[in-house]
Amino acid sequence: MNRTDRLYALVEELRASAPASRTARELCQIYEVSTRTIERDILALQEAGVPIHGATGRRGGYSIDPARTLPPVNFTPAEALAVAVALADGTGPFAAAGRMARNKVLAAMSGDDLEATREMAERVRRYARPETVEPPVVPLAVQQAIAESLVIAIEYRDRNEVDSSRQVEPVGVIALDTDWYLVGWCRLRDDARTFRLDRIRRADLTGEPAPVRDPDRFLEFMPWLVERANPLH
Repeated sequence: MNRTDRLYALVEELRASAPASRTARELCQIYEVSTRTIERDILALQEAGVPIHGATGRRGGYSIDPARTLPPVNFTPAEALAVAVALADGTGPFAAAGRMARNKVLAAMSGDDLEATREMAERVRRYARPETVEPPVVPLAVQQAIAESLVIAIEYRDRNEVDSSRQVEPVGVIALDTDWYLVGWCRLRDDARTFRLDRIRRADLTGEPAPVRDPDRFLEFMPWLVERANPLH
């Protein structure tokens, strides 16, 4: 996530949390940066006129003026709750983007509709059985690499517990039951490969745009590429 996107996301996160506050430690865990980076970002937003307030002490943190508004969104409380529940899923490569989208929906609602949505949310519960495995944390770099088609450097542990360093040109993602896979061109193997997201130990963007590859090499994993490769006339 670049700094511009993170600044916008910080405002939305604080707006969604209002009137409660968020600590720098909580924010740095969400955006995978240092507390010092969060502090610099907050200062930049304050200097730009965003009404963010900081408080020290055990219950201190950053908060934003909840009266600050966005353009209206024509969601009913039920529609907004449906969107929020759908986007609350913490799995998959776009979990972070889903969190931001949910915050935008809730932040843009009028006071009465927002209150109605929160009251309705009290009657909706999602539970996990004790044996349920916690969803893996997908690095933000994976999301950005897929969205912007950038080459990504990963540390990967395969099914045999063997670690390797790869550079991958992303093509897309697929889901099989609860598992998500990155599909791309592996420069180490010089061929199309899939990488299960929960086996990616580390991910870093290289900044290099991914070159266009022959879609036929990926049809085994992503048959929908047939339609893209051979559009109807």
